[in-house]
Amino acid sequence: MGRGKVVLERIENKINRQVTFSKRRNGLLKKAYELSVLCDAEVALIIFSSRGKLSEFASNISVPTTLEKYWQHRYSSPVDIPVDETQTLYQEVLRLKAKYESLQHSQRHLLGEELESLTVKELYKIEKQLDRALSQARQKKTQLLLERMEELSKKVKAAPLAQHVETYSSWV
Repeated sequence: MGRGKVVLERIENKINRQVTFSKRRNGLLKKAYELSVLCDAEVALIIFSSRGKLSEFASNISVPTTLEKYWQHRYSSPVDIPVDETQTLYQEVLRLKAKYESLQHSQRHLLGEELESLTVKELYKIEKQLDRALSQARQKKTQLLLERMEELSKKVKAAPLAQHVETYSSWV
């Protein structure tokens, strides 16, 4: 008898998720080892758990050695990128970096950090953003609670009906 098809979605149960991670990580490490032995391939495998724990495998001396070889190979091969496209890419990198830093500042401000340098107008804007977010969160919470109450109400209404049918059938 074969195995059932596994649905690929996040495992909600924390313990089951950890067990599955451990088993699959060990299987992946075993496959990496087998590939390196059977095919005489240089293999490096890096895995970070959700908690940030590192697992690694290297078929040669070490993972950093293989990574260094990868980076040398990746960037030493000739790539024909026109100079103007390189400049465009560089400007895009600078733009994205500035956007990233701006988002980090905004996040810190929304978390109540680094507020000393802000003006009253900027603080007012942050306050409005937080008010909107809080309002939206409360609306969603209320909606979910109302839906849950409706479900429970339906169950309560359905339960006595089933009990009445059961009682009636015992009389007959």
